[in-house]
Amino acid sequence: MPPTPPPLTTYARLFGAAFCWGCNSVLARLAVGEVSPMLIVSLRWFCAVVLIGVFAGGAISRDWPVLRRNLPALFLMGALGFATFNALLYASAHTTGALNIGIIQGSIPVWILLGAYLVFGATASWLQFLGVVVTLIGVGVVTSTGDLERLASLSINRGDYFMIIACMLYAAYALGLRYFRDASPLSLFAVFAVAAFIASLPMSAAEFALGNLQWPTPKGWVIVAVIAVLPSFLAQLWFIRGVSDIGASRAGVFVNLVPAFSAILAVSILREPFRWYHGAALALVLSGIWLSEYNRKAASR
Repeated sequence: MPPTPPPLTTYARLFGAAFCWGCNSVLARLAVGEVSPMLIVSLRWFCAVVLIGVFAGGAISRDWPVLRRNLPALFLMGALGFATFNALLYASAHTTGALNIGIIQGSIPVWILLGAYLVFGATASWLQFLGVVVTLIGVGVVTSTGDLERLASLSINRGDYFMIIACMLYAAYALGLRYFRDASPLSLFAVFAVAAFIASLPMSAAEFALGNLQWPTPKGWVIVAVIAVLPSFLAQLWFIRGVSDIGASRAGVFVNLVPAFSAILAVSILREPFRWYHGAALALVLSGIWLSEYNRKAASR
């Protein structure tokens, strides 16, 4: 008897998380000149802590025995997967476009698959590895603006480098979620949000010490508020629940919708030009994940 498929609400949550993260790429570009990047990280996670505090009291009390035993690991996951990932993302927006940010985010499932294979010994077929290669080629195309000589010389935009590192960190965070299925998504998110806020404070302090801190303008406050609700609160909660329902590798597949949403929003809202290499990279990234998912579906028949 085939396994019972997850409810449609699981896929709806993961779809919604991808859309919110697609919005985050555009919001990162809109924030340039309106609020400094490290301060965004601190403010977004402060707001998220306040929001989650309204809903998570009962869940935290219920799950506290599990949370308390794993606080160091949970803090590290929140610091890397939430605070550092977003610090790199907002910093990258100063030197690269929302299209690039979104398309590179589509590589997160690749890093999840590689991590699951290398660290946990998860099985992977040649077709899945082909999907990995195709996806990475897509990332190479967009970071090199389609110029193979530029890619060969590693003359890549600093913001694109930041995003590649950020994606690796988020993949490590996503893989770590498999160890905490005994705790509810709400209580896990609460701990991650607190950890991210605490970890972000030295980043903002360093930004202030270097004379780069910019307090939000009125437009900046609106951007921070939207970031706090969509990519910080709803998307993270939905993704954690999705990983709990169907696992990190399958939930990570939905991250590949981020570049599509980012492309649509960047072109329609920011009026960023959609170059041929953006289209080629987007096609490669989505094709790569399709190859991996096709193999999984075929194996389950």
